[in-house]
Amino acid sequence: MMKKVYLVMHQQKSNTASIISQVVCALERVGIQAVGEPWLAETMGEEVTNLTYHQSVVGCDAILSIGGDGTFLRANAMAMERGLPLLGINLGTVGFLSEIEWDQLSAACDCLAKEQYTIESRMMLQVQMGNACFYALNDVVLNRGGYARLIGLNVGLEGERVGPYIGDGLVISTPTGSTGYSLSAGGPIVHPKVECIILTPICAHSLQHRPVVTAATQQITISLDATYNHSAQVDVDGQQALFLSEGQELTITRSPQSARLIHLKPPEFFSTIRIKLAEWSR
Repeated sequence: MMKKVYLVMHQQKSNTASIISQVVCALERVGIQAVGEPWLAETMGEEVTNLTYHQSVVGCDAILSIGGDGTFLRANAMAMERGLPLLGINLGTVGFLSEIEWDQLSAACDCLAKEQYTIESRMMLQVQMGNACFYALNDVVLNRGGYARLIGLNVGLEGERVGPYIGDGLVISTPTGSTGYSLSAGGPIVHPKVECIILTPICAHSLQHRPVVTAATQQITISLDATYNHSAQVDVDGQQALFLSEGQELTITRSPQSARLIHLKPPEFFSTIRIKLAEWSR
């Protein structure tokens, strides 16, 4: 039975105190205790006395992400520490990753308390360079790092050369991330049950460069083409992780860990896509 949840909140909302107060009240009504991120303590002040704060998710049964996709990805990194399931409440514009909208908060809390939900595993990517290791639920992006120039990336797939990608960069995404940056760059929409890795060039300099879909079991290696550039910025799930320099190699494989997403209703992937893309195009 779910007794305690950890709240991860968007950090730049003007009405944070009001939002968290409503979430805590909705959870308390069904007998679930809320634990908040430490930064919330100063924002909340004395407004909510029954909310505790802690840096760690230890002792919690799930994580509740309150915000958009960026907040959800940050919350997922915390969830991975303890293998906790994650539920997203969308406060953003599109929110592909969030399960529910704000007006569904009360009903969602009822479902959590009554254990009327399922948990879906989503594949993730593992990114390694030397001793550095990162995990991505959405994507890994190699880009120019703010410089107005082309970059060249040598990409290999288990020893076979995929090709040099010349352009603004490259998106390597999971099926979950196929509706994010990869889609904007011209990549395909992939159902989350299809286990694969998608490589999508960003503003490719040649018509020969096209998105590539490969098996989730395959290893991808990336190095720089020194003819074009001597470094590239590597972003993991929207956060700058490291820089790839000349002579270094980045390795991307399927992560041994999976994200665990809470569903309160049967997933309707393509219905959600139609609705979200319609909102996106307004």
